[in-house]
Amino acid sequence: MTLLNQDLAEPSSLSTVSTAGLLEKIEILRSALRWASRLERADIEKLLRQANALRDEVMQLSTKERFVAAAAGAGAAARPLPAGERRRALLARSFVFEGTFGDNPDLLDALEVAEKAAPTDLPVLIDGESGTGKELMAKVIHANGSRADRPYISVNCGAIPENLLESELFGHRKGAFTGAANDRKGKFESAHRGTIFLDEIGELPLPGQVKLLRVLQSHEIQRVGSDETISVDTRIVAATNKNLRQLIVDGTFREDLFYRLSVIHVTLPPLRARKDEIPLLFAYFGAEAAESLKRQPLRMTPRLRDFLLAYEYPGNIRELRNLIYRLSCLAGDTADLAHLPADIRPRSAPVQAQPDQPPVAMSAGALGEARRAASDEAERLFLERGLREVGGTVAELARRCEMNRPHLQMLLKKHGIRSRDFRPTGNGAA
Repeated sequence: MTLLNQDLAEPSSLSTVSTAGLLEKIEILRSALRWASRLERADIEKLLRQANALRDEVMQLSTKERFVAAAAGAGAAARPLPAGERRRALLARSFVFEGTFGDNPDLLDALEVAEKAAPTDLPVLIDGESGTGKELMAKVIHANGSRADRPYISVNCGAIPENLLESELFGHRKGAFTGAANDRKGKFESAHRGTIFLDEIGELPLPGQVKLLRVLQSHEIQRVGSDETISVDTRIVAATNKNLRQLIVDGTFREDLFYRLSVIHVTLPPLRARKDEIPLLFAYFGAEAAESLKRQPLRMTPRLRDFLLAYEYPGNIRELRNLIYRLSCLAGDTADLAHLPADIRPRSAPVQAQPDQPPVAMSAGALGEARRAASDEAERLFLERGLREVGGTVAELARRCEMNRPHLQMLLKKHGIRSRDFRPTGNGAA
């Protein structure tokens, strides 16, 4: 039991070792100890406590190191690194990133800005096309900062009715309005000492912008129906896919709020400008889909892979992820062009053969009809499998597919699919 009598590391020696390397070794140690068979349970628990304590120290050191490195490098003329070296150097500095990324210079610029901004409490504004990963970037900033172990609250500003906006953001007192049966904390109070992510900030109506500006200036809120001011310590990260400067010209966004939010301004490039990232995302989302759907990892024919590598992805990373999930769901052993949605499938793509179907009469328009039939059948199978996995809950299927619920219900009606047929016995009607 000599391990129990040894200190795992002296804090003073941690700065000379790669933080990322230490974290990896600690995680290996923790994992091995959980399944150790020759130690008494009490000894295992003691070692786990030691490892956990050291891991916490390293995480704190990691944040300080990044802050010191950013401050030290601000005034020095840094030697430009090749793209591949920049990415590796970013990861070597224990940069926490959920997912994968390539070597696009604009993306690396954005990540390096995020790395330097993360240890501070400065507001951050992230812009970019829909689906480029703005919320992921917000989580990156939170995870790499000193508030990483504090709440992270996400708010979609475009999804809150204007008459409920103030209550959602700042809370309300009991009886403040019809239906306010109890006191309720708002999103800012829930994010106290943590980070609040304001998505689609360009959709925020002008009255809401005025109140948000007051929070940025005074760090205080008032619940609806109350005169009491409440201090909040919340890091604000906002995101938009709109041109806020143009909205300022149009008179729909406050200029003073723009400058308050954009102390740190990060722009994410579209996926079509990050082509080197696409193969990495194939592998990442393929593994994620395989685990989620309980299937073998996705395999593609060469022509499908070539098509997806060349495709422009107007929906960016979100569209690519959804395509990979669709292919993983609909394909058997290997995905081909025929498994693509009909609206993006190349015209030369063959339609999947159905083994037990009768011969089709060859006539003008028969090929197009066959394509439509195959697409409809794939769509029907996808919906049925999805409903089976979520137990017939339409709202959950819409959330997983990132689809508008009324549109999903329209598709179910089109195929004559009843959600209640997929619910466990005993549930109510749809």
